Amino acid sequence: MKVGSSRKPHPSPLVQEFLEKGRNESCPVIDMHAHLGPYQGIYFPNPSAEDMIRTMDRCGVRLVVSSSHAALIDTRENIKMVDTVRRYPNRFRAYWVINPNYPERIEDEIEAFSKAKGFVGFKFLSDYHRQPLTSPRYALALEYANEHKLLVLMHTWGGSPFDSPSHVEQLARKYSEATLLMGHSGYGEWEKAIQLAKDYQNVYLELTAAYAVNGVIEWMVKEAGSEKILFGTDLPWFDPHYGIGCVIFSRIEDEDRHNILHINAERLLAPYLSSRPFP
Repeated sequence: MKVGSSRKPHPSPLVQEFLEKGRNESCPVIDMHAHLGPYQGIYFPNPSAEDMIRTMDRCGVRLVVSSSHAALIDTRENIKMVDTVRRYPNRFRAYWVINPNYPERIEDEIEAFSKAKGFVGFKFLSDYHRQPLTSPRYALALEYANEHKLLVLMHTWGGSPFDSPSHVEQLARKYSEATLLMGHSGYGEWEKAIQLAKDYQNVYLELTAAYAVNGVIEWMVKEAGSEKILFGTDLPWFDPHYGIGCVIFSRIEDEDRHNILHINAERLLAPYLSSRPFP
């Protein structure tokens, strides 16, 4: 017997489909925050590109935008995502990691990024690299992202001395042509993060981990609008099924669910998908 088959159909077609099938064929998912490969000090059962694709297929995820775990330590490992996007162009796009602890490399990293295919922008991990988002060491990458209207996925966390919503606000004002994705939505400083997404056209809330906090998705939709929210999971750290379920079962409308799970991402990624449409 299918899950939910003995119950009265849910008024939301998306919720009903998820109850019956465990995934939504009518609502393809784009994961805007993923990582490829193993990472030091932790075991992942499914870290390779092929493993990730199997997980994506099971959960109904059409595409992920990923950075390389290895590149978070050594940016010369960004090359791993070059190969992955080349092999699986319909399932992967990528971020190029910028590590501010090696400022002498950043100009060369940007040059390499400019020649790579399938990359949509940069990834900053300030809490781990221990340099604030507002550090001049990020300036070259931010200026390039601003000039070329790129996406910048940045780890953000409430109260952090390195990447709090207040740091993001300074960047949003200065680099208005770059699209700033607040990874984890400034976790904990919800009100400030939501206000930024509401006030700045170039700031988006990204849901990794945030989706697990009861009521936060509804709050974001009510105040910032579902058009400013992106789905992400940190795959392979977390299983997409749980995060998708959090969105599907939030007390929001199906239009909002579609916006969060794929429509907003499709809009932002359109310049990077035109040559290879979705399957």
